[in-house]
Amino acid sequence: MKRQLRFTGVGGQGVLLAGEILAVAKIESGGYGLKAATYTSQVRGGATKVDIILDDTEIIYPYANEGEIEFMLSTASISYNQFKNGVKEGAIIVVDPNLVTPSAADRAKWKIREIPIITIAKEEVGNVVTQSVVALAITIVLTDCLERTDVIAAMKTHVPPKLLDINVKAYEAGEKAALCV
Repeated sequence: MKRQLRFTGVGGQGVLLAGEILAVAKIESGGYGLKAATYTSQVRGGATKVDIILDDTEIIYPYANEGEIEFMLSTASISYNQFKNGVKEGAIIVVDPNLVTPSAADRAKWKIREIPIITIAKEEVGNVVTQSVVALAITIVLTDCLERTDVIAAMKTHVPPKLLDINVKAYEAGEKAALCV
């Protein structure tokens, strides 16, 4: 089954890494996955988007279909506002409420879920760099697009070994947060 997801943020938040981990997890579990990233020339602070396509059959077109994206997660207002319109009506959009404020029209169009992703990474996990892994866990819980074990296995190949334990902690914190919304 084809799944189309989108992560948005700003450069330096780990949006691209999170998308790559999802695509790799799908490939390593026997399917097809890819990510297509859009970002500004700013290394840090510029609007960033990564679309992730997961499928059981070969992916012919490497970009998500605007208007058919079924899930979006955003940790920056600039990218939320720039990239939200590609998400289909009624889809789930997760926002960090400390950084993104959806309008009343957005709340009527999409299922907005507010989870303080960066606060969780900073305060519960103890390292803001783990926010992308917190986001991964939230995505898996809310979409059921991949198996938890596959995502954790892919994560282990993409984070430095010395940070593995804290990233597992971040994944668990993200799961816990997603189960509470």
